Amino acid sequence: MSDEGNTLTLETTKGDVVIKLRPDLAPNHVAHIKKLAGEGFYDGVVFHRVIEGFMAQTGCPNGTGTGGSKYPNLKQEFNAEPHVRGTASMARAASPDSANSQFFICFNDARFLDKQYTVWGQVISGMENVDKIKRGEPVRDPDKIISAKIS
Repeated sequence: MSDEGNTLTLETTKGDVVIKLRPDLAPNHVAHIKKLAGEGFYDGVVFHRVIEGFMAQTGCPNGTGTGGSKYPNLKQEFNAEPHVRGTASMARAASPDSANSQFFICFNDARFLDKQYTVWGQVISGMENVDKIKRGEPVRDPDKIISAKIS
């Protein structure tokens, strides 16, 4: 599988985070994230929910975990890829088909999420910057994505 066009670089207030996209696992989610990143949707969006030892969540245009993009929600693409350190996976509401623009990056293994959330990528560099993201639910004066670019 070619990596061309399947790398997402998040320039954050803590440094760059590079995520290898996995269209082999979740082709519709990857296409959606590429579209949003290409439109600048993630630029300036905060990490609104960051739980020590668990994950950092972002992708809400409202900065509260209540919003999504202008596009319809995605049908789930649950897969067997494990939720481990550096996994990028879609956040959702109670409905399996409610993922839209919010996603999270796991700090540590979170195998209880396996096959219940759509894994779409893996951090390949900059995990030390993810580790520095300010914690909180909600986060006071949160870190944010300065820009998100596909390469």
